[in-house]
Amino acid sequence: MTEASNEKNISLRHALPTLAYRAAKTLRNAPGGFLDFRPGPGSRSAGEILAHLGELMEWAVSQARGEERWHDLETRSWELDSQRFFAALSNLDEYLASDAVLHVRPEKIFQGAIADSLTHVGQIALLRRLANAPVLGENYSVAKIEAGRTGPDQVAPMKEFD
Repeated sequence: MTEASNEKNISLRHALPTLAYRAAKTLRNAPGGFLDFRPGPGSRSAGEILAHLGELMEWAVSQARGEERWHDLETRSWELDSQRFFAALSNLDEYLASDAVLHVRPEKIFQGAIADSLTHVGQIALLRRLANAPVLGENYSVAKIEAGRTGPDQVAPMKEFD
C-alpha cells in the first residue's frame, strides 16, 4: 500500500472503532428474547439485523482483499452473532492497518458496509426502546474512540443522558 493510500485509510480506520463503540453500547445487555423481537409483521427481527451486521462486515473484508463475496448468514444467538460482527470488524481494521493492498477505494467500503452498519445499529437501538430496554443516549462527539479498538470492550461513556 502506498503512503498516500494509507493516509486515505485514516478516516475509514476511525469509522471502524466509531461503529464498534456504538454497536457495543447497543448490543450489550440485550434483554432475554430480544433476538426474536420484531416491531411488526414483515419486519426484520433484532437478531436478523444483527446477523446482517456480520454479513456486512464480512463483505467489507472480502472487498478489501479483492475477493468480493456475499454470504447470507443465519441468525444463531445474540452472543454468537455479536462475536461474529466484532470479529469481522476487527479483521477489517487489521487488514487496513497492514501493508496489504486495499483492492477498493476506502470510500466504497464506507458508503456501503460501514454506513449501512451504522444505520442498522440505530435500528437495533430503536428496537431496544420499543422492547422497553432502551440504551441511554450519549454525546458521541466526546466519546473516547480509539484507533484499533474494534471489539465489544469499549471505554465507558463520557457523557450519557436520558
